[in-house]
Amino acid sequence: MNRRDFLAVTGAVAAAAAAPMTGTAAPQNSAASGPAAPKARFRTGLVAYSFQKALAAKSMTYEDLIRLVVETGVDGIDLTSYWLPPGPPDDYVLSLRRLAWKNRVEIYSVGTRIQLSQPTDDLREKQLADVRKWVDVAQKLGASHIRVFGGNQPKGATMEQAIDYAAETLKRAADISGAHGITLGVEDDSGITLYAKETIEIVKRAAHPWAGMNLDIGNFRPPHVYDQVQMSIPYAVSTHFKTTVANDEGSGRSPYDWDRVMKMFVAAGYKGYLGLEYEATEEDPAVAVPRELRHLKELAAKYSA
Repeated sequence: MNRRDFLAVTGAVAAAAAAPMTGTAAPQNSAASGPAAPKARFRTGLVAYSFQKALAAKSMTYEDLIRLVVETGVDGIDLTSYWLPPGPPDDYVLSLRRLAWKNRVEIYSVGTRIQLSQPTDDLREKQLADVRKWVDVAQKLGASHIRVFGGNQPKGATMEQAIDYAAETLKRAADISGAHGITLGVEDDSGITLYAKETIEIVKRAAHPWAGMNLDIGNFRPPHVYDQVQMSIPYAVSTHFKTTVANDEGSGRSPYDWDRVMKMFVAAGYKGYLGLEYEATEEDPAVAVPRELRHLKELAAKYSA
C-alpha cells in the first residue's frame, strides 16, 4: 500500500467511526432497522446522460442542464462526466458549481467510467487512480456520490472470481472516497452486473460503509425485473429512473409502472435521489425529459415524507 492509500484508509476509518453504525454489510436503506419502517424521503434529479447525443454534439451544455433542472422544479443533477472538457480544468468545474449554487441546484452525483472487476493489482491501481481523480472533481463540484461500474468478466475468470475482483477494488476505492465523505455506487448495467444478484453481491462482499448500489431500475435483464428492483432497493445509495422496462418474456420493452416502483421504495424506507435517465427512443429528449421530470417530481411529493 502506498502512502496516499494509507492516508486515505486511515481517514476513511476515522470518518466511518464518526458516522452512525450500520453494520459492515448492512443494506444502505432498510426497513428492518426497528419495529416501525422508517419513512421514505425522496429528492428528484436529472441524469445528464439523458442528453448524451446533444452533449456529445455540443448542441447542449451542462449549464443548459442546470437551467433545465430549475425550469422543471427538480432538486439536482447527476453530472455524467463523459463530456466534460479534458482534465477537467478547475476553472470550468468551479464555474459549474457556482452556477448550480446560484440556482440552488445540487450537483449530487458524478458519473464515471470506472470498471471494478480487475484481475491484477496493476490493473486495479489504474482504476483507483481514476477514483482519486474523480473524488477530487466531485469535491470541487460539491457532489457526495460517484457512480462506478462492475465491469466485464475478465478472460479466464469465473463469475465468482470476477465478483471478488470487483468487491476488492470497490473496497479499496471506498477507502479513498470515504476519506473525503463521498459514497460510491455500483451501477447495475452490463458485464457482471446484468442482474441484481451479482450487483448486490459485489456490494455485500466489499462490506464498506461508503459503498452501495447505484440502482438503475431500467437496466436489469429479464425475467422478473420488478423483483430485482425490489431486492436491490435496500442497498441503493442513488438511483436512475427509466421510463421503460424490459418485458419478462425477453422481447421488447414496456412503459414502466412508476407507481408500483415508488411503493417499493416507500416500503424499504429509501432516502435519497430519484434521478431520471431518459433513454427511450420514441421521443426527442428535449420534449420528453421535462415532462417526465415533472411527473417524477409529482410522484416524489406524493410518496415522500
